[in-house]
Amino acid sequence: MKKLISFFIVMLLCNMISADLWAQCAMCTKTSAQLGQRPAEGMNTGILYLMATPFVIMGYIGYRWWKSNKKEA
Repeated sequence: MKKLISFFIVMLLCNMISADLWAQCAMCTKTSAQLGQRPAEGMNTGILYLMATPFVIMGYIGYRWWKSNKKEA
């Protein structure tokens, strides 16, 4: 089990350290292109934060659920 958790931690870190990520739809891309380079990067970062929030919450709930079921068994 420790190997599996270590694997997921390493994969998570690799994803966080990866090169530039682009999470913009066509409308957001055109809007940010008109704003300039710096605001476009900020807008893209904001979109990524909004995308990651539900995954973090669900991961926390899943972990708590797994932890509580582990104690009962």
